[in-house]
Amino acid sequence: MEQVVIAGGGPTGLMLACELRLGGADPVVLERLAGPSGESRAGGIHARTMEVLDMRGMLEPFLAEGRRLPGGHFAGIPLDFSGLPTRYPFLLAILQRRIERLLEGRARDLGVRLRREVEVTGLHPTADHVEIETTEGELTAEYVVGCDGGRSTVRKLAGIDFPGTPATMTAVLGDVTLDAPPPGPVFQRRTPFGNWSVLNFEPGWYRVITNDFDTVADRDAPITVADLRASLERHAGTDFGLRDPRWISRYHDAARLAARYRAGRVLLAGDAAHIHYPAGGQGLNTGVQDAVNLGWKLAAVLRGDQDQTLLDTYEVERRPVAERVLENTRAQTALTRPDEHTSALRSVVTGLIAHGDVNRSLSSMIAALDVRYPLPEGAGHHVPDLDLPDGSRLFSHLHDARPVLLGDAAVPPHVRRVPYPGPPTLIRPDGHVAWVESLGAGALREAVDRWC
Repeated sequence: MEQVVIAGGGPTGLMLACELRLGGADPVVLERLAGPSGESRAGGIHARTMEVLDMRGMLEPFLAEGRRLPGGHFAGIPLDFSGLPTRYPFLLAILQRRIERLLEGRARDLGVRLRREVEVTGLHPTADHVEIETTEGELTAEYVVGCDGGRSTVRKLAGIDFPGTPATMTAVLGDVTLDAPPPGPVFQRRTPFGNWSVLNFEPGWYRVITNDFDTVADRDAPITVADLRASLERHAGTDFGLRDPRWISRYHDAARLAARYRAGRVLLAGDAAHIHYPAGGQGLNTGVQDAVNLGWKLAAVLRGDQDQTLLDTYEVERRPVAERVLENTRAQTALTRPDEHTSALRSVVTGLIAHGDVNRSLSSMIAALDVRYPLPEGAGHHVPDLDLPDGSRLFSHLHDARPVLLGDAAVPPHVRRVPYPGPPTLIRPDGHVAWVESLGAGALREAVDRWC
């Protein structure tokens, strides 16, 4: 019997597999594609995702391949990330295909089994395992995690509803060569129909995006370079010499959230649990952070250190994060509509963002640095990467996904104790604070029993 079958070998599934291996579990990843898709898709990693990669000692290759940008945006209105309280106050521009390659390499180094050209076709959960039908035969596993995207087969087979708001607009994206590109990056230039963007992602090619409001095209209908060219000409008045497409896609602003993240021994993570318009580049980041929250918990249950009730905290902690992402992406979509009332609203919001407090608040939200889980007062937030008296950094003590006691207090041997002159703090494997000294010694014992 397999311990965990992960459906989907994208960033969420691969990160989850890595986390499970660190916790001593032996997952198998099933991916329907024969090899990496080569599609660029998501284009960046935010500060909190860089922090969790750093906590696992795997950030450097991403920094080496990415490009550091000083800020992001909210509905196309620039945000300055330079003041964010992190070692990584920037957006790391790196394409999803590169992210997947690096994560797959890490997963293979950890011994993760990745089976390609295999799809889940049926699920039959029981009280103590899940029987799984695939295109290559049957499997049995203790748990199944659907990381198989917005049209998740696992979610549908588990009978989990996916309510939300329908599409109101159509976006067309193409990664292309431009013979006569516009000077500099053009980001969300507004038009009477919506807006358009041209971004130079890598030398020699560009990402072209057009957004048309109040028209919802069939997402599954074929799309050609001629369709992309016509859309760009409609918005920008030219196609900039568009040719040689690497990838063309059509998508919408539908926003949906799974009615639950867990049905017995079947769980969801990433786009299988939540979809939204890609405003601010939050989707991939939210999925990777889902994986980091779930991975150590599921590994602890598989080791027998905790019972299954620990898995309920995954939805309790991560579903509100997705709810807020859906809310802010809906707001961003509304702020890009082409009518005069929206133009007036954008003017007001742009003025507000110029104020430091508003910029910091929105930047922290987009970068997911302000996430706090519902733990006792003084806990729940993620810990900053402290410089420690012995010359090490705090994150270096989280590489193996073990809990850490920062400072001096009585904890079991499996909790790593790290000397620190400040108040004692118990840190979970995902870098979130489980206990602080002000909560008392009794609460420390409870926190160790609950989380460690």
